[in-house]
Amino acid sequence: MTLADFLPKGVNPDDFIIGLAGLSAFLTVLAVWFGLLVPHTGNKRARELAQRRDQLRSGMLAPRRRKRDAVLSTGLMRRVVHILNLQRSKHTDLMVRKLARAGWRTNDALVRYLFSKAVMPLVAGAAAAFAFYVLKVTDFSPLFRLGATVGLTLFGAFLPDLVIKNAIDKRADKIRKGLPDALDLMVICAEAGLSLDSILKRVSEEFGTSCPELADELSITSLELGFLPDRRQALLNFAARTDSPGTRGLINGLLQSDKYGTPLAQSLRVLSAEFREERMLRAEEKAARLPAMLTVPMIVFILPPLFIVLIGPAILRTIDALRNM
Repeated sequence: MTLADFLPKGVNPDDFIIGLAGLSAFLTVLAVWFGLLVPHTGNKRARELAQRRDQLRSGMLAPRRRKRDAVLSTGLMRRVVHILNLQRSKHTDLMVRKLARAGWRTNDALVRYLFSKAVMPLVAGAAAAFAFYVLKVTDFSPLFRLGATVGLTLFGAFLPDLVIKNAIDKRADKIRKGLPDALDLMVICAEAGLSLDSILKRVSEEFGTSCPELADELSITSLELGFLPDRRQALLNFAARTDSPGTRGLINGLLQSDKYGTPLAQSLRVLSAEFREERMLRAEEKAARLPAMLTVPMIVFILPPLFIVLIGPAILRTIDALRNM
């Protein structure tokens, strides 16, 4: 069998070979053409930044489906705050920054804080007065009941600040624990030739599950690096939002690398080694404190049963011997 047996009628082998040669030449020219084209990475990067900005904006500002009771309660809080004119306080900007450090960046968070700050002392004081003077749950002296009422009122006044401080400390601790691993990944990305905003975007995607707090901050910083006119301001915003020694050290290293032109991978590698050493020192410190912390539990819970087990039989035998005399 020859090639002509597999070809359609009217097509001879010479025409078929010439057609294949022409198709191969066209594909070769097309491949060389696309290989010599210079990709416009700037336009692609601009589209990615715009898409990422729209995603973050839609996630932050899009209306969420909430229950009717929650909507009504937030509206009531907003009306109370508006009537008392609490949002015009000189401490409002400071509280917005504190709420952002705690991970609460919506307007409802500020309204709820101001409402709680105004209402909690009244609620705590009224509950204490009702319990001590109406129900008379205790038989203490009038002076003690007055002091307890005042103390609970002050506790209600400081309770929102304590809740925010606890949330800030927990979030900062999670960011501190995830930062060394994030720096290792940033070193790998920098050695691969990625830019700083691409590094932060990649690390935020990888840490979205293991450390969402750090991933959130890195994604916002990557977005700000793309559209803010001053890259330094974007990094300083990241340090202000987190306000922890680790992130301040990272930002200082990045700013020095950008100012003096030192290699980014080298700066990140030095920071990663320092954070690893700091984590080891923290672990050694906890291990060194362990014997001192276990002294009191050993004295209270371990030594009495040990004495009973060791000396108890001898005491019982002595008592029996004295009875038989």
